Amino acid sequence: MKKILIFGASGQVGRHCIRRFVKNNYKVTAVTRNLHQKGYILKTQAPIGYLDIVEANIFNEDKLTELVSKADVCLNLIGILHEKGKLNSFKNIHSIFPKKLAEICNSKKVKFVHISALGLELAKDSKYASSKINGEKFIREIMPDATIIKPSLVYSVDDNLTTKFMSLLSMLPFFPLYYGGNTKFTPIHVSELAELIFYIVSKEYYSKTIEAIGPEIFTFKEILQILMKCIKKKRILLSLPLTFAKLSAFFMQILPEPLITKDQINLLKYDNIKTENGLTNFDIGCPSKLKFEETVNKYAYNWKEGGQFSNLLKN
Repeated sequence: MKKILIFGASGQVGRHCIRRFVKNNYKVTAVTRNLHQKGYILKTQAPIGYLDIVEANIFNEDKLTELVSKADVCLNLIGILHEKGKLNSFKNIHSIFPKKLAEICNSKKVKFVHISALGLELAKDSKYASSKINGEKFIREIMPDATIIKPSLVYSVDDNLTTKFMSLLSMLPFFPLYYGGNTKFTPIHVSELAELIFYIVSKEYYSKTIEAIGPEIFTFKEILQILMKCIKKKRILLSLPLTFAKLSAFFMQILPEPLITKDQINLLKYDNIKTENGLTNFDIGCPSKLKFEETVNKYAYNWKEGGQFSNLLKN
Protein backbone atom coordinates (compact mmCIF):
# COMPACT_ATOMS: atom_id res chain seq x y z
CA MET A 1 0.00 0.00 0.00
CA LYS A 2 1.52 3.32 -1.09
CA LYS A 3 1.61 6.15 1.42
CA ILE A 4 0.81 9.77 0.59
CA LEU A 5 1.34 12.70 2.94
CA ILE A 6 -1.02 15.66 2.40
CA PHE A 7 -0.48 19.16 3.76
CA GLY A 8 -3.61 21.31 3.60
CA ALA A 9 -5.80 18.22 3.73
CA SER A 10 -8.85 19.86 5.31
CA GLY A 11 -9.50 22.26 2.42
CA GLN A 12 -11.82 21.55 -0.50
CA VAL A 13 -9.01 20.15 -2.67
CA GLY A 14 -7.54 18.14 0.20
CA ARG A 15 -10.80 16.41 1.09
CA HIS A 16 -11.41 15.40 -2.52
CA CYS A 17 -7.83 14.12 -2.78
CA ILE A 18 -8.22 12.00 0.36
CA ARG A 19 -11.32 10.33 -1.04
CA ARG A 20 -9.72 9.82 -4.44
CA PHE A 21 -6.55 8.24 -3.08
CA VAL A 22 -8.07 5.93 -0.45
CA LYS A 23 -10.51 4.69 -3.08
CA ASN A 24 -7.46 3.32 -4.87
CA ASN A 25 -5.82 1.71 -1.85
CA TYR A 26 -3.46 4.52 -0.83
CA LYS A 27 -2.74 5.14 2.85
CA VAL A 28 -3.17 8.87 3.55
CA THR A 29 -1.61 10.93 6.32
CA ALA A 30 -3.50 14.21 6.56
CA VAL A 31 -1.72 17.09 8.29
CA THR A 32 -3.73 19.83 9.96
CA ARG A 33 -2.67 22.78 12.09
CA ASN A 34 -5.78 22.51 14.26
CA LEU A 35 -7.08 19.03 15.01
CA HIS A 36 -9.87 20.38 17.24
CA GLN A 37 -11.37 22.41 14.39
CA LYS A 38 -10.63 20.16 11.42
CA GLY A 39 -10.44 16.64 12.82
CA TYR A 40 -14.16 15.91 12.70
CA ILE A 41 -14.27 16.86 9.01
CA LEU A 42 -11.25 14.79 8.08
CA LYS A 43 -12.42 11.67 9.93
CA THR A 44 -15.40 11.36 7.58
CA GLN A 45 -13.28 11.32 4.42
CA ALA A 46 -11.94 7.76 4.52
CA PRO A 47 -12.63 4.29 5.98
CA ILE A 48 -10.87 3.19 9.14
CA GLY A 49 -7.29 2.13 8.51
CA TYR A 50 -6.77 4.27 5.41
CA LEU A 51 -6.35 7.67 7.05
CA ASP A 52 -4.09 9.02 9.79
CA ILE A 53 -4.72 12.57 10.97
CA VAL A 54 -1.77 14.47 12.45
CA GLU A 55 -1.71 17.88 14.09
CA ALA A 56 1.54 19.69 13.36
CA ASN A 57 3.21 23.06 13.15
CA ILE A 58 4.30 23.27 9.53
CA PHE A 59 7.42 25.22 10.53
CA ASN A 60 8.63 22.50 12.91
CA GLU A 61 11.43 21.01 10.83
CA ASP A 62 11.87 17.92 13.00
CA LYS A 63 8.16 17.07 12.72
CA LEU A 64 8.19 17.66 8.97
CA THR A 65 11.17 15.34 8.58
CA GLU A 66 9.48 12.65 10.64
CA LEU A 67 6.29 12.83 8.56
CA VAL A 68 8.01 12.97 5.16
CA SER A 69 10.32 10.04 5.98
CA LYS A 70 7.28 7.75 6.33
CA ALA A 71 5.73 8.68 2.96
CA ASP A 72 6.19 7.68 -0.67
CA VAL A 73 4.66 10.91 -1.99
CA CYS A 74 4.26 14.34 -0.40
CA LEU A 75 1.47 16.65 -1.61
CA ASN A 76 1.46 20.32 -0.63
CA LEU A 77 -1.93 22.04 -0.93
CA ILE A 78 -1.35 24.82 1.59
CA GLY A 79 -2.12 28.34 0.39
CA ILE A 80 -3.71 31.56 1.65
CA LEU A 81 -5.63 34.31 -0.15
CA HIS A 82 -4.78 37.05 2.35
CA GLU A 83 -2.24 37.50 5.10
CA LYS A 84 -3.05 37.11 8.80
CA GLY A 85 -0.32 38.42 11.04
CA LYS A 86 3.41 37.85 10.74
CA LEU A 87 3.36 34.05 10.79
CA ASN A 88 0.64 33.52 8.16
CA SER A 89 2.31 35.74 5.58
CA PHE A 90 2.51 35.08 1.86
CA LYS A 91 6.29 34.73 2.15
CA ASN A 92 6.11 32.14 4.93
CA ILE A 93 3.27 30.06 3.48
CA HIS A 94 4.02 30.26 -0.26
CA SER A 95 7.82 30.57 -0.35
CA ILE A 96 9.58 29.45 2.83
CA PHE A 97 7.40 26.44 3.67
CA PRO A 98 7.50 24.88 0.14
CA LYS A 99 11.26 25.44 0.06
CA LYS A 100 11.75 23.61 3.35
CA LEU A 101 9.40 20.81 2.29
CA ALA A 102 11.29 20.37 -1.00
CA GLU A 103 14.60 20.17 0.88
CA ILE A 104 13.27 17.45 3.17
CA CYS A 105 11.61 15.49 0.33
CA ASN A 106 14.82 15.65 -1.68
CA SER A 107 16.93 14.40 1.24
CA LYS A 108 14.50 11.53 1.95
CA LYS A 109 13.99 10.61 -1.74
CA VAL A 110 10.23 11.22 -1.48
CA LYS A 111 8.26 12.34 -4.53
CA PHE A 112 6.92 15.90 -4.23
CA VAL A 113 3.79 17.42 -5.80
CA HIS A 114 3.18 21.11 -5.15
CA ILE A 115 0.03 23.11 -5.93
CA SER A 116 0.67 26.70 -6.98
CA ALA A 117 -1.63 28.91 -9.09
CA LEU A 118 -2.12 29.96 -12.69
CA GLY A 119 -1.61 33.43 -14.13
CA LEU A 120 1.15 34.65 -11.82
CA GLU A 121 4.12 35.41 -14.04
CA LEU A 122 3.07 38.93 -15.09
CA ALA A 123 1.61 39.96 -11.74
CA LYS A 124 4.77 41.49 -10.33
CA ASP A 125 2.74 44.05 -8.35
CA SER A 126 0.99 41.32 -6.36
CA LYS A 127 2.60 39.98 -3.15
CA TYR A 128 0.50 36.83 -3.48
CA ALA A 129 1.78 36.15 -7.00
CA SER A 130 5.40 37.00 -6.17
CA SER A 131 5.41 34.66 -3.16
CA LYS A 132 3.95 31.81 -5.23
CA ILE A 133 6.50 32.32 -8.02
CA ASN A 134 9.36 32.38 -5.50
CA GLY A 135 8.07 29.13 -4.00
CA GLU A 136 8.08 27.52 -7.44
CA LYS A 137 11.63 28.72 -8.11
CA PHE A 138 12.90 27.35 -4.81
CA ILE A 139 11.32 23.96 -5.53
CA ARG A 140 12.77 23.75 -9.04
CA GLU A 141 16.27 24.64 -7.78
CA ILE A 142 16.15 22.09 -4.95
CA MET A 143 14.14 19.28 -6.54
CA PRO A 144 13.99 19.33 -10.36
CA ASP A 145 11.92 16.13 -10.44
CA ALA A 146 9.07 17.68 -8.42
CA THR A 147 5.74 18.30 -10.15
CA ILE A 148 4.12 21.72 -9.87
CA ILE A 149 0.41 22.05 -10.67
CA LYS A 150 -0.94 25.51 -11.44
CA PRO A 151 -4.77 25.55 -11.37
CA SER A 152 -7.03 28.33 -12.54
CA LEU A 153 -10.03 29.17 -10.33
CA VAL A 154 -11.12 26.06 -8.42
CA TYR A 155 -14.84 25.91 -7.70
CA SER A 156 -17.27 23.67 -5.83
CA VAL A 157 -20.03 23.85 -3.25
CA ASP A 158 -17.26 24.26 -0.62
CA ASP A 159 -15.28 27.01 -2.35
CA ASN A 160 -14.68 30.65 -1.46
CA LEU A 161 -15.47 31.80 -4.98
CA THR A 162 -18.89 30.91 -6.32
CA THR A 163 -20.43 30.53 -2.86
CA LYS A 164 -19.21 33.94 -1.69
CA PHE A 165 -20.32 35.64 -4.90
CA MET A 166 -23.77 34.01 -4.86
CA SER A 167 -24.20 35.07 -1.23
CA LEU A 168 -23.38 38.67 -2.12
CA LEU A 169 -25.44 38.64 -5.31
CA SER A 170 -28.45 37.36 -3.39
CA MET A 171 -28.29 40.39 -1.05
CA LEU A 172 -26.76 43.36 -2.87
CA PRO A 173 -28.60 45.42 -5.52
CA PHE A 174 -25.35 45.92 -7.44
CA PHE A 175 -21.96 44.25 -7.70
CA PRO A 176 -18.62 45.92 -8.48
CA LEU A 177 -16.62 45.09 -11.59
CA TYR A 178 -12.87 45.59 -11.57
CA TYR A 179 -11.05 46.38 -14.82
CA GLY A 180 -14.41 46.31 -16.58
CA GLY A 181 -14.87 42.66 -15.67
CA ASN A 182 -12.68 41.66 -18.62
CA THR A 183 -10.16 39.44 -16.81
CA LYS A 184 -10.34 35.90 -18.22
CA PHE A 185 -10.50 32.66 -16.24
CA THR A 186 -10.72 28.93 -16.99
CA PRO A 187 -12.48 27.55 -13.88
CA ILE A 188 -11.91 23.91 -13.00
CA HIS A 189 -14.09 21.88 -10.65
CA VAL A 190 -12.37 20.61 -7.52
CA SER A 191 -13.16 16.96 -8.34
CA GLU A 192 -11.32 17.26 -11.65
CA LEU A 193 -8.32 18.90 -10.00
CA ALA A 194 -8.23 16.02 -7.50
CA GLU A 195 -8.47 13.58 -10.42
CA LEU A 196 -5.50 15.30 -12.08
CA ILE A 197 -3.44 15.06 -8.89
CA PHE A 198 -4.26 11.36 -8.57
CA TYR A 199 -3.47 10.83 -12.27
CA ILE A 200 -0.03 12.45 -11.87
CA VAL A 201 0.84 10.46 -8.75
CA SER A 202 -0.48 7.11 -10.00
CA LYS A 203 1.17 7.49 -13.42
CA GLU A 204 4.35 8.86 -11.79
CA TYR A 205 4.20 11.88 -14.07
CA TYR A 206 6.93 13.95 -12.41
CA SER A 207 9.43 16.70 -13.33
CA LYS A 208 6.74 18.81 -15.01
CA THR A 209 4.84 22.05 -14.50
CA ILE A 210 1.21 21.44 -15.42
CA GLU A 211 -1.52 24.04 -15.82
CA ALA A 212 -4.88 22.78 -14.55
CA ILE A 213 -7.72 24.35 -16.51
CA GLY A 214 -11.38 23.74 -17.17
CA PRO A 215 -12.97 23.25 -20.60
CA GLU A 216 -14.29 26.85 -20.89
CA ILE A 217 -12.98 30.42 -20.78
CA PHE A 218 -15.03 33.17 -19.12
CA THR A 219 -14.47 36.80 -18.24
CA PHE A 220 -15.09 37.87 -14.66
CA LYS A 221 -18.25 39.62 -15.83
CA GLU A 222 -19.49 36.45 -17.56
CA ILE A 223 -18.89 34.43 -14.37
CA LEU A 224 -21.03 36.87 -12.39
CA GLN A 225 -23.76 36.76 -15.06
CA ILE A 226 -23.81 32.95 -14.90
CA LEU A 227 -24.05 33.02 -11.11
CA MET A 228 -26.94 35.51 -11.28
CA LYS A 229 -28.70 33.25 -13.74
CA CYS A 230 -28.16 30.24 -11.48
CA ILE A 231 -29.75 31.94 -8.47
CA LYS A 232 -32.36 33.76 -10.60
CA LYS A 233 -31.35 37.27 -9.55
CA LYS A 234 -30.91 40.40 -11.62
CA ARG A 235 -28.24 42.76 -10.37
CA ILE A 236 -26.47 45.83 -11.70
CA LEU A 237 -22.82 45.13 -12.52
CA LEU A 238 -21.07 48.42 -11.85
CA SER A 239 -17.60 49.18 -13.20
CA LEU A 240 -15.59 50.88 -10.46
CA PRO A 241 -12.82 53.41 -11.13
CA LEU A 242 -9.53 51.86 -10.04
CA THR A 243 -8.85 54.56 -7.45
CA PHE A 244 -12.19 53.97 -5.74
CA ALA A 245 -11.76 50.19 -5.98
CA LYS A 246 -8.41 50.30 -4.20
CA LEU A 247 -9.77 52.70 -1.59
CA SER A 248 -12.70 50.40 -0.80
CA ALA A 249 -10.36 47.39 -0.70
CA PHE A 250 -8.14 49.22 1.80
CA PHE A 251 -11.00 49.25 4.29
CA MET A 252 -12.41 45.80 3.40
CA GLN A 253 -9.05 44.07 3.95
CA ILE A 254 -9.20 45.10 7.61
CA LEU A 255 -12.06 42.63 8.15
CA PRO A 256 -11.22 39.19 9.62
CA GLU A 257 -12.36 37.60 6.33
CA PRO A 258 -11.95 40.39 3.76
CA LEU A 259 -14.22 40.44 0.72
CA ILE A 260 -11.30 41.70 -1.36
CA THR A 261 -7.86 43.15 -0.73
CA LYS A 262 -5.68 45.64 -2.58
CA ASP A 263 -3.36 42.78 -3.52
CA GLN A 264 -6.25 40.83 -5.06
CA ILE A 265 -7.27 43.89 -7.08
CA ASN A 266 -3.73 44.05 -8.46
CA LEU A 267 -3.94 40.34 -9.31
CA LEU A 268 -7.25 40.82 -11.15
CA LYS A 269 -5.46 42.79 -13.85
CA TYR A 270 -4.02 39.60 -15.29
CA ASP A 271 -5.77 36.79 -17.16
CA ASN A 272 -5.96 33.39 -15.47
CA ILE A 273 -5.83 31.16 -18.54
CA LYS A 274 -3.41 28.80 -20.29
CA THR A 275 -0.07 30.39 -21.04
CA GLU A 276 1.24 30.39 -24.60
CA ASN A 277 3.58 27.40 -24.21
CA GLY A 278 2.00 25.90 -21.10
CA LEU A 279 1.50 22.16 -20.63
CA THR A 280 -2.06 21.50 -19.45
CA ASN A 281 -4.07 18.60 -18.04
CA PHE A 282 -5.57 18.22 -21.55
CA ASP A 283 -2.10 17.72 -23.02
CA ILE A 284 -1.18 14.87 -20.65
CA GLY A 285 -4.40 12.91 -21.14
CA CYS A 286 -6.43 14.07 -18.14
CA PRO A 287 -8.95 16.57 -19.58
CA SER A 288 -11.59 18.30 -17.48
CA LYS A 289 -15.15 17.94 -18.78
CA LEU A 290 -17.51 19.55 -16.26
CA LYS A 291 -19.20 22.69 -17.57
CA PHE A 292 -19.23 25.65 -15.20
CA GLU A 293 -22.88 26.74 -15.39
CA GLU A 294 -24.26 23.20 -15.42
CA THR A 295 -22.18 22.20 -12.39
CA VAL A 296 -22.84 25.35 -10.32
CA ASN A 297 -26.56 24.93 -10.95
CA LYS A 298 -26.48 21.68 -8.99
CA TYR A 299 -25.76 23.53 -5.75
CA ALA A 300 -27.03 27.04 -6.52
CA TYR A 301 -30.41 26.23 -4.92
CA ASN A 302 -28.78 27.11 -1.59
CA TRP A 303 -29.08 30.76 -2.64
CA LYS A 304 -32.57 30.59 -4.15
CA GLU A 305 -35.84 31.37 -2.44
CA GLY A 306 -37.31 28.00 -1.52
CA GLY A 307 -33.95 26.23 -1.63
CA GLN A 308 -33.93 22.88 -3.43
CA PHE A 309 -37.70 23.18 -3.96
CA SER A 310 -37.43 26.60 -5.64
CA ASN A 311 -38.61 25.18 -8.98
CA LEU A 312 -41.94 24.29 -7.34
CA LEU A 313 -42.67 27.85 -6.29
CA LYS A 314 -45.26 29.71 -8.32
CA ASN A 315 -44.34 32.98 -9.92
